[in-house]
Parts: sequence; C-alpha cells; structure tokens
Amino acid sequence: MTALAPATLLIIDDSPENLFVLGALLRPHYRVLAATSGEIGLRVAGSDPLPDLILLDVMMPNMDGYTVLAHLRDNPLTHDIPVIFLTAMTAAGDEERGLQLGAVDYITKPIKPVVVLARVRSQLQAKQARDWMKNQNAALEAEVVRRMAENDLTQQVSIRALAHLAETRDPETGNHIRRTQGYVHQLAMDLRQHPRFSATLNAPYIDLLTRSAPLHDIGKVGIPDSILLKPGKLNAEEWVIMKTHAKLGSDAIEDAERDIKTPLPFLTTAKEIAHWHHEKWNGSGYPDGLCGDAIPLSARLMAVADVFDALISIRVYKNAMSFEQARDYIAAGRGQHFDPDVTDAFLANFGAFVRIAERYRQDPGAYQGG
Repeated sequence: MTALAPATLLIIDDSPENLFVLGALLRPHYRVLAATSGEIGLRVAGSDPLPDLILLDVMMPNMDGYTVLAHLRDNPLTHDIPVIFLTAMTAAGDEERGLQLGAVDYITKPIKPVVVLARVRSQLQAKQARDWMKNQNAALEAEVVRRMAENDLTQQVSIRALAHLAETRDPETGNHIRRTQGYVHQLAMDLRQHPRFSATLNAPYIDLLTRSAPLHDIGKVGIPDSILLKPGKLNAEEWVIMKTHAKLGSDAIEDAERDIKTPLPFLTTAKEIAHWHHEKWNGSGYPDGLCGDAIPLSARLMAVADVFDALISIRVYKNAMSFEQARDYIAAGRGQHFDPDVTDAFLANFGAFVRIAERYRQDPGAYQGG
C-alpha cells in the first residue's frame, strides 16, 4: 500500500531566524517551503505543488501579511489555501482584521511548539475534510450529469422507436418524420423573438417541441391498411376513420402518461401535436374544430410543417408538388388553415425549409436539430 505524501507547508517570514525555528519544528512531519518576503511567497504559493497550508508573518517590509493574504485570495489558484497568521501583535483588533480578511487562525510570537503543531494539524485536517467533500460533490455532480445524459438518450431512443413503429405501417413516412422535425425546429427558431411567441419559445420548449415532433402521426398505427395504404382518394366513410388517427395518437400518449407518477413535459407536448396538428386557424379542422390561439402553438407549427412536406412528397394517391407550388399553397392558407404569423415566418425563410427537405430526401439519418 502506497503511503500518503506529507502535506506541503509554506512559511512566509522576513526573519531567517523565524524560518529556521519553524522549519526545524515542522520538517519532521511535513514538506516545508520557505519565502523571505511577500513577493517571493506569492510566487511560491502559486507554483506546483500548491501548498496545503500557509503560515504567514504579518509584519514584513514592502508587502505586509495582510496584503499578501489579499493577493492570495484574489488568485483562483491560491484562493482556497488556508492561511495562519504569525505575529507578535496581540491587540484584539489585529486578530480580528486578519480573520476578516480570510485567515483561518492566528498564532502569536514567540511561538509555542505544541500550539503550532496542534493548530497546523487541526487546519490540515479541516482542509482534508473540505477537499474530500469537494471531491464527493464533484463525483456526485458527474454522476448526475451522466444519468441525465443517459435519461436524455433513453427518451430520444424511445421517441424514435415509437416513430419507427408508425413507419412500419406506412413506409413513406420515414423521411417525412425527419423532415417535419426539421421544419418544426426551424419555425420555432425563426419565431423565438416574435412578440406573440417569445414567452413560450424558449430553448427548453424548443427542445421539447423538436423531440416530440416525430410522434405527430403515431396514431396511424391504428388505421387499417386498406385505408392507410389505399392507392386513391378516400371515400367519406374511410375519411372519417382516417381522421381518428389524431385522437388515437393522443390517447396512446395519454395512456402512457397514466403509467408514470411524474408527468413528463415532452409527453404533454407530443400529445398536443398528435391530437391537434390537423386543426385549422379558421376552425374547420379536426378532431375538435379549434380555431385561432385555442390551437396549441406546438400543433400550429406542426400544421405548416406537415402540410408542406405532404405537398412536396409523392404518395400512392398523388404526385409531388414543386417547392414553389407548395410555398404558394401555404401562402394561400394564411389566416385560413394556418396561423398568419407562423405562415409569414415560413415564407420569410423559405430557403431553409427547402434545404431541410433536400437534406433528408438524400440522407435518412436522424435529425439532430439546427
């Protein structure tokens, strides 16, 4: 078993005699460094290895002990090194001043060896305890960060797994999920300074929104293949069934929420998106006929993202529109289908949405934000 290295002490005193006496007393127990002035002491204190404890004379020429201590406390490297003042001054005001400046103890001269050894030992034990606690706190913080990262990854994988479940029913939705996630993130970033949305679209909410977006069509797993994959226009009866996917999705997420004791914000956002992303600004959408600001912002953003991507994508029942045609369609729906301000943000930065569409048409890799 390797023995622990002895603690390092630094003695700063302009008197060679005092340095000799203290050194002879302390060297049998500790590694002792010495400095004959405040200036030299500051250089030694900031050098490797840093001292574990400093014994500092108060009355020194050029730079007294109070000044040295102030410099020690101003330096991040030496800020936490405990300092014991050594002085022949005995006035209560002198001791009080030293303690107020940050000294941990005060030993008067002429020194008493037993007192010096006891106080040095006491302060080193206190420092050891503080260092241990600091290391424990650092270890706990690192573990918290690790577990948060693990939980974050688990959450992302769970969302992705559910989204892929929807893909197994409708192979055309794979890149649709990634593109719409990208569109929603872009819209939120473009609107985060807008007076109507700035209170909601902060960084944590945008993160939740982006994570939740892939679940917007999770309810389609409950739609029969004969309807979901029909190579043609749905009849009235089939359309009624297709529209149930919005509520099916939100109900599934709500069932998951009931199974946990602590509500998760991302599930709440995912439920909003799944349930209401087919609502329209003028109230003519489904499933609840909400209008205007009664439609959650998350769903209003997804509405633009979802429709744009559907328009530019080939489906078994239709051909794809060009980017320009899709843009014109979204513009025509301003204030009818879509929130006017969300529409304006989409049109103002249309090139960014085209780039997202092209990126995930070519690369099916998972959307990472940005």
